[in-house]
Amino acid sequence: MATDENGKAGANEAGANEAGTGEAGHKEDGAPKADGGDKADGSGGGGADEGDAGDSKPSPLSKPWVRIALAVAAVAALILLVWWIVNYRNYGRYQQSTNDAYLAADQINVAPRVAGYVEQVLVGDNQMVRAGQLLARIDQRTENSTAARSRAQIAQARATVAQARATRTQQFDMIRQARAQADQSRAMLRQNEAADRFNASQVARYAPLSAVGAETDEKLAQNRSMLDQSHAQVASARAQLAASDAQVASARHQIAIDDAQIQSGLAQVAASQAQLAANQVDVDAAAVTSPIGGRVGDRTVRVGQYVQVGTRMMTVVPVDRLYLVANFKETQIGLMRVGQSATVEVDALAGEEIHGVVESFSPGTGSRFAQVPIDNATGNFTKIVQRVAVRIRLDAGPEARRVLVPGLSVSVSVDTRGARRDKVATKDEGDRLEDGRKRQDRHELDADRRQRKPGAGR
Repeated sequence: MATDENGKAGANEAGANEAGTGEAGHKEDGAPKADGGDKADGSGGGGADEGDAGDSKPSPLSKPWVRIALAVAAVAALILLVWWIVNYRNYGRYQQSTNDAYLAADQINVAPRVAGYVEQVLVGDNQMVRAGQLLARIDQRTENSTAARSRAQIAQARATVAQARATRTQQFDMIRQARAQADQSRAMLRQNEAADRFNASQVARYAPLSAVGAETDEKLAQNRSMLDQSHAQVASARAQLAASDAQVASARHQIAIDDAQIQSGLAQVAASQAQLAANQVDVDAAAVTSPIGGRVGDRTVRVGQYVQVGTRMMTVVPVDRLYLVANFKETQIGLMRVGQSATVEVDALAGEEIHGVVESFSPGTGSRFAQVPIDNATGNFTKIVQRVAVRIRLDAGPEARRVLVPGLSVSVSVDTRGARRDKVATKDEGDRLEDGRKRQDRHELDADRRQRKPGAGR
């Protein structure tokens, strides 16, 4: 057995030598053999020994200072983690931030109240103006002529009133004169009636006497003539009295007419005065003034331009009364209240923070005030987080306000820590309502059981 194994081993070694010799022969045929190949092999063996020596170097963790540094770093990381958790629970989770915010102002579009050609433009682009300052002037000759015509109408109406009052006074004089004549006519009528009665009695007395011849016929004829005269005088006195009464009635009627003319004239005076006041308003409106103080922007009016009523001439922006409109998500306003402080970062003032205060909340989300409100009752529904506009007052200094203008983009963060108690109160309120509903349900169940339970003898 040993002899066979030795023989096989020798045969294998001989084959290996022959194979090596053959490979060497091929190499020699293809390229000249490099001198010093044995040396190269020797040097290669030396490199392997050095690699083994390198693998046997000690680990860095075996050094004390490395372990100390790692321990310090782990402790520092743990401290930072604990600090972050505490800060988040006490501060960070109550900070609601958004960059969907912009500066705004209650700007006023300046427009004329009368139509006409622009005579003067007294302000320039981006100029600061004060409230009541004259901005432009419109040609007011038409308004002046209309006002002059109204003044003439007032004078004419006043003259009519004065004439009616004079006529009324004259009619009162006529009434007094007619009453005096009427009194005189009544006295004459009474006198004539008395004479008429006397003459009638004389005729009645002398007629029988004349018939028997006791008195002459001439005496009777004379009495009858006097009776006819007294009849005529009584009729004339009555006619004069009637004429005087008619004159009084006519004068009173004329007085009523004069009173009506006076009232009509006074009404014309009042109407003309109202028209004059309206014309004066138009005259004053030809001078276009600034309703508020601020900075002029978007000035489109030019001298000689014809403007209609309501045409926008320029815009006055109150840059000293800016505020912030931030559109927070509906999931962010749960603890947001009026009066909470806010931190504002304006892109135009990089690195600077401005303090603000929450002033008010919009009464609805932005979609409620859109031109075409959303109707989720039709079609497919996809829930989208809505946003609510929050108005924030800015407490910026004079230097910052030199840069701040409406429309600038900002980032805002609101501190809602002040409403933590409200959150607890809301939760307690919900728990109380839930307990109340449960008690109500139990009460209803008990009542239902009592109604269904059979009584004695059933």
